Amino acid sequence: MQHRIVVLGAGYSGAIAAGRLAKRLHREDVAITLVNAESDFVERVRMHQVAAGQELRHRPLAEMFAGTGVTFRQATVASVDADRRSVAVTGPDGAEELEYDTLVYALGSGWNDQGVPGTAEHAHEIGSRPGALRLRERLARLTDGQPVVVVGGGLTGVEAATEIAEARPDLDVALVARGGLGDWLSPKGRRHLRGVCDRLGITVHEHTDVTAVEADSVGTADGTSVPAAVTVWATGFAVHPIARATTLEVSATGQIVVDRTMRSVSHPDVYAVGDAALAAGPGDMPLRMSCASGVPTAWQAADAIAARLTGGKVPEVPLRYFNQCISLGRKDGLIQFVTPDDRAVPRALTGRFAAFYKELICKGAAWGVANPTIGLPVRRHRIAPHPAPATPAAEATA
Repeated sequence: MQHRIVVLGAGYSGAIAAGRLAKRLHREDVAITLVNAESDFVERVRMHQVAAGQELRHRPLAEMFAGTGVTFRQATVASVDADRRSVAVTGPDGAEELEYDTLVYALGSGWNDQGVPGTAEHAHEIGSRPGALRLRERLARLTDGQPVVVVGGGLTGVEAATEIAEARPDLDVALVARGGLGDWLSPKGRRHLRGVCDRLGITVHEHTDVTAVEADSVGTADGTSVPAAVTVWATGFAVHPIARATTLEVSATGQIVVDRTMRSVSHPDVYAVGDAALAAGPGDMPLRMSCASGVPTAWQAADAIAARLTGGKVPEVPLRYFNQCISLGRKDGLIQFVTPDDRAVPRALTGRFAAFYKELICKGAAWGVANPTIGLPVRRHRIAPHPAPATPAAEATA
């Protein structure tokens, strides 16, 4: 009987985990099913480009995984029963249940309105393709001089503000940051970011808390009202709520608590990767929600699953950061090098070369998803006759 592996979510983490499992395990021994609500793979790190009017290449998941040993199912996940090892999904043919022996949970995250009044009603998000497309349509209707306010001074907000300002120099773009502009960057990085904002005509409101969003403005904690024909909300992400409704152990943020092999601490047949996982990096600090975290967690989970099923040694590769890649429009960029625990060091790349570097990173990540059985040597192993999830204690003494 085949071992049933179900992967929920086909973003960077889920798609890479499914492809890597297909390379590691013999097709006669496993049935790998990849479930995703959309039919195409979405390059989430490029949603600010979509919002600014650019078209991205379509990557149908069914075509990407054809012939790999992974079965793609377009369906929406309704619930997970971690005790019965089943997933309720709704697809084109209606509702059904998928039973699994091993589950990889990669449903990721969406925008987080932070509970600020009016955000859900009046603000736009770019954490998803539908959200980015809605924002694109709204921006296209704006006329010369109308104000666009991007709330959030992190990576997503900075990329959105600079992309929109470059694509639409006729608009009055503002960026609202709770802290200082680029305060997590090195001095060189901060100087370059400020210079780009000045060059693009972006008004920056630093050390400003947004307390309300209206149809035509955003309100701040000091009583100021910032005009906004369009408000873009980019203050961080919140994980998909399904995990919190299960018996899986989750954190206060709703992320599944995992060990260093991405396995749930409460249910050893469940693995979580990407934004859905509360995974520890250097210094046991939680990894931030990002593609830079998601891809390595997918590698770790897939290799751990394969090793446990085939009786091999379970790898445990330390998760660390190397750099933060920031696009500042299509012609400029910033590569901030960081310590393993994601703190900025003095070294940074800027300008056109940094933009080219960031583009290579994005293309490389998409290529890795679109070619699930190319690149890594294919070494498919047979599953042990009676594989059983090893306990952490047993692995420590193995």
